[in-house]
Amino acid sequence: MRRFDFGNQDQPQDEPRRSEEQVNRKLIRPNLSELKERLGSKPPRRKQVPPDQTNAEAFYYLKQMNARTPMVVILKDGEELRGVIEWYDRNCIKVNRGSASTLLIYKPSIRYIYKAGEGKP
Repeated sequence: MRRFDFGNQDQPQDEPRRSEEQVNRKLIRPNLSELKERLGSKPPRRKQVPPDQTNAEAFYYLKQMNARTPMVVILKDGEELRGVIEWYDRNCIKVNRGSASTLLIYKPSIRYIYKAGEGKP
């Protein structure tokens, strides 16, 4: 684009008027290599693996043990056991059945457990 000074007709109109401002003009565009260096080359984050244990099971057992909640344990073979959970481990639970004998039940043999007052799920 040519710039003409109409007030001063001494300059030929074919040549644009050059000032120091036009000569020293700098392009305002960031250098991509500089931006990459500033940001650093961090490897992309991978999703974190969820923990093996959430402790939800331990929390549930402790809550039922402290409240001495009557529970119903249904075994895989269909047998139904009623009692209060006294103790638990990674592999088994101990159920106190009141007047009957106390049982140690392996967790792999349990189908599901529910509170006695709630009825069958």
